[in-house]
Amino acid sequence: MKITEEMYRQALEQRHGKEQQKILEGSTVGVAGLGGLGSHIAVMLARMGVGNLVLADFDTVDLTNIHRQQYTLDDVGKKKTEAILGYLKKVNPYINYRIFDGKITGENAGEIYADCQIVCEAFDQPQAKAMLIETLLERMPKLYLVTGSGMAGIGSANTMETSRPFQRLYVCGDKVSEVGEEEGLFSPRVTLCAAQEALMTVRLILGITEP
Repeated sequence: MKITEEMYRQALEQRHGKEQQKILEGSTVGVAGLGGLGSHIAVMLARMGVGNLVLADFDTVDLTNIHRQQYTLDDVGKKKTEAILGYLKKVNPYINYRIFDGKITGENAGEIYADCQIVCEAFDQPQAKAMLIETLLERMPKLYLVTGSGMAGIGSANTMETSRPFQRLYVCGDKVSEVGEEEGLFSPRVTLCAAQEALMTVRLILGITEP
């Protein structure tokens, strides 16, 4: 059975409501990093029918990624941008995907995400997180930034939350647990943080600013 764009849209409208789906289709969201957080965020937003996704990463899929990221064994060795795009087009081929295959820096971040309403930060390194937050909030006064902090280990899901430390910055996670010798990365907690980021993004798209 061939699924047409109209059939896909009607299915989303049945679940989300016609007016809300129209708003989602007209939105543009960036995802910075396509690992444990970003790969899941991208898939969730595509399933929601967010109309324009700007996806960026420089890395390739490694075997150690498979346990918590939205990739399969067939993707090992591929560029993450290539692998996630192939998956997303199977999930929802009717939205606009823009790919940046390379490192995001203070010099190019503003250009990559220039027309985004919201950017989801999904980096591994604290320095890269700080760079993106500082760069985008300073250069893009209307942009919302949703970030993740504290998702390591197997602590209770009840410690994961979404907060709003600044007017245009939202932080998802427990803000404490970091990867170390005694704290690994487990798929359920990483995916939970990704879901929090995706949910906050959808809330912002629909005009809800409270975390």
